[in-house]
Amino acid sequence: MSKTTDSIVDGKKLQSTSIQAVIDSTQIQSLQDHELALQIDEKWLEELYSNTLFDTIYKTVSELDYKPVDYPELPTDTLKARLAKLNARTPFNVEYNPSLENVIKNFLKNRRTSMERLMGLSHYYFPMFESEFDNFNIPLEMKYLSIVESALKPRAKSRVGATGLWQFMFATGKQYGLDVSSYVDERSDPIKSTKIAAVYLSKLYEIFGDWDLALAAYNSGPGNVTKAIRRSGGYQNYWNIRHNLPRETAGYVPAFLATMYIFEFAKEHGFQPEKPQFHYVETDTIRVKQTITLDQVAETTNVPIEELQFLNPSYKLDIIPFIEDKAYYLRLPRTAIGTFVNNEEQIYAFAKAEFDKREKPLPQFFEAESRVRYRVRSGDYLGKIARKYGVRVSQIKQWNGLRSNNLRIGQRLTIYPRRPVVNTSVASNSNASQASSSSSKTYTVKQGDSLWSISRKFPGVSVQNIRDWNDISGNNLKPGMKLKIAKG
Repeated sequence: MSKTTDSIVDGKKLQSTSIQAVIDSTQIQSLQDHELALQIDEKWLEELYSNTLFDTIYKTVSELDYKPVDYPELPTDTLKARLAKLNARTPFNVEYNPSLENVIKNFLKNRRTSMERLMGLSHYYFPMFESEFDNFNIPLEMKYLSIVESALKPRAKSRVGATGLWQFMFATGKQYGLDVSSYVDERSDPIKSTKIAAVYLSKLYEIFGDWDLALAAYNSGPGNVTKAIRRSGGYQNYWNIRHNLPRETAGYVPAFLATMYIFEFAKEHGFQPEKPQFHYVETDTIRVKQTITLDQVAETTNVPIEELQFLNPSYKLDIIPFIEDKAYYLRLPRTAIGTFVNNEEQIYAFAKAEFDKREKPLPQFFEAESRVRYRVRSGDYLGKIARKYGVRVSQIKQWNGLRSNNLRIGQRLTIYPRRPVVNTSVASNSNASQASSSSSKTYTVKQGDSLWSISRKFPGVSVQNIRDWNDISGNNLKPGMKLKIAKG
């Protein structure tokens, strides 16, 4: 029997057919051919092979023989006691069995560094996950699923195109109302994608009435789970039907439970989480009123471009578009919200002027003879390279047809420096002479200053002028720094 359910996500009504939870094994058998289940199976089986971290986890888990391994640092009796405590406070079945023990011990032995990094990131992502899951009455421990799916990388993209923290395919994202366009991919938006994951997980729970089975169905599709129930003779405990599930799902749920155990008992195992770059409550959003780039925001607020990219992962080209009847938001550290709001009119005017300039022919220093071919080295990232040559991240991406921020060692990039490389020393000497002449003055950097805000104090002076006169390649300023400003 089916029924229609409506879910509200960001003001949109999502209407879809869901299946009532059933407990009779004969009724469950009929679910294997349910049209919705088959459609979801097809999409989810594609996504099964897609997520960033699961490829690694699956190889580790699926190749184990599931025999207990004796690690002195974690006695089996201790593990049993801790799993019993965990089982008592979560609706997932976290009962001891040798298979789970082996996965936990393997993770403790081989994944300490990556887990500490993920624990640091979790301080930012988990509060928003918990808030959305609480709205849908989903166990808060489901937040650990994002680690198995994407290693908490909002721009994670699989070889078959599944994207985001929850690894949605293009069609799935569109089906559930996520905006996917040339500029925006809301599958990478932490909050919006989590709402959709919550909607889908809720539907899976309606089908099975069990969160372990919902988790297995998220991985392999509800049709495969109902087949496993039927083939096992009607059992509905995950561990009783596990041998009838696809091999990948047999490793998927233990990986999830092992991750949950390690996070919940991290202190007991001596994990030292990395210091988080941000806490979620330390950020806020502003609705944009005009097309603007993250580069322009960085220049006018003094927030490093890398931080803006981290906080705004759904903007594929680092451009926030303005489209009538659509709302796009810029997430900023709370410390920068005031700067943006208080200077909003000037910031948008600056952005418009920048876009207007780009419509003109390229200036002389962008000609072919000033072109640089840069070879990516270990430790490089787009922001670092952009600062080196005094250009923007968005420009490097445009010149090289890059659709993401990912680079590989040895990759060749075409860059047009702001000044021709061959004339760098001459230009620097000329600028230095100009700035050091009797017609120049000195400006002392104050708290909250940015190159853009300083340039506004001196008519006719641009951000690039200040960079050239003071040999500055980026936007970083420190209070008390002395800047030379040449008079016109």
